[in-house]
Amino acid sequence: MSMQNVRYRPAPYTALVTNLIFPLHERVKQHSSVAVRKQLEESQYWPEERLRDLQLQRLRRLLARAATSVPYFRDLFAQTGFDPARDLHSLDDLARLPLMDKAVIRANADRLKASDAVGLARFNTGGSTGEPLIFYIGKERVSHDVAAKWRATRWWNVDIGDPEIVVWGSPIELGAQDRVRALRDRLLRTHLLPAFEMSAAKLDGFVARIRAHKPRMLFGYPSALSHIARHARDKGQRMDDLGIRVAFVTSERLYDEQRAQISSTFGCPVANGYGGRDAGFIAHQCPEGGMHITAEDIVVEILGADGKPVPRGKSGEIVVTHLATGDFPFIRYRTGDIGVLGTQQCGCGRGLPLLQEIQGRSTDFLVAQDGTVMHGLALVYILRDLPQVQAFKITQESLDLTRVQVVLAAPLETPAFDTLRRQIERGFKARLGAGVGVEVERVAEIAPEKSGKFRYVVSKVATGSIAA
Repeated sequence: MSMQNVRYRPAPYTALVTNLIFPLHERVKQHSSVAVRKQLEESQYWPEERLRDLQLQRLRRLLARAATSVPYFRDLFAQTGFDPARDLHSLDDLARLPLMDKAVIRANADRLKASDAVGLARFNTGGSTGEPLIFYIGKERVSHDVAAKWRATRWWNVDIGDPEIVVWGSPIELGAQDRVRALRDRLLRTHLLPAFEMSAAKLDGFVARIRAHKPRMLFGYPSALSHIARHARDKGQRMDDLGIRVAFVTSERLYDEQRAQISSTFGCPVANGYGGRDAGFIAHQCPEGGMHITAEDIVVEILGADGKPVPRGKSGEIVVTHLATGDFPFIRYRTGDIGVLGTQQCGCGRGLPLLQEIQGRSTDFLVAQDGTVMHGLALVYILRDLPQVQAFKITQESLDLTRVQVVLAAPLETPAFDTLRRQIERGFKARLGAGVGVEVERVAEIAPEKSGKFRYVVSKVATGSIAA
């Protein structure tokens, strides 16, 4: 039976949090997330045409404010001759504006602030692919992102106030925890585990704390949750008897083996989410499997290598316009991710459009010596099929050199490791080119990024946008 047809009856304390404590928390912070969530739960069943009409109305308001209150866009519109009141007739007219990327934001951070913005909060991305991005978010954007995540949480018959384990964050982020935030987490029954600390001793503690907390939901990086799940399995520790209803994962590509590991160990479905601090809460998976775009708040374009839209069902770079960012606009913002828009409606009945695929970041793609662009999975599968390899990281330094770090499942004598190394080299050269240098290094562990994420594939070779 479909999960959205199961009537969810929250526990008394969960109901208290959902209906009183969290709304009070949001009111104190001057957020409108409660009202926005109620609107989103109604509009999610609108037909896509009606949602596009709503997007157009909100886009007009966003661009009109940008034209009068945001110095960067006021000058940009004047230079390009774009007048939102005159030139915006459909969502397709967005294509008249240039793309926005991290370099634009870094060079214009102050000029992107609306002159009438109040209470802007400074945010930054983790910078796992390079220099961190500093930007600003207003209360409207925060309210809409909280509401979108809240709506998607409720699709899975859990709610704010249900016990939750969050595996997240860098040392800097966790160091920012203060007494007020700690009190909030206790009231909301949220327990935070640091994703960047993954030693065997720490993992033993994580497993024990999860069992003690008995969460109804998990939230974290797929690499971190699957790592904990694998550790529990290897230790013979059962984790599927805790009553966990769902594991929410986001911020990294979710691999099939990670989904299977998390689901089998914790005895629950895995719900994939897609978005970021900069781009916003873009899409979330429902129990029927569809990755639904938060269309009320975000316009998604899929662009080919020529910068033009590609048809639904074809891959290209994901470009977003967040309609709740009037204080610091994200308009035609390049995410650097590659995806595919769906061609069909989800079986759940929601009118929200679908992201059929999220293939990964452009840096997850590799370039062979002959110029062929391929997804990093082409090399990942070579290593996944080797039982001697427990963990790995692939770094394409250039067209002529690729480095591979491997963590061995068990110690190997030099002759055996040399055999393994030659096997990896042959497989990689078959895909990248016979002239490519492949350096294989055995290491004790793969270090995570500063954010706590693990990246299996990193390419330093520019691929541009990718269309298929």
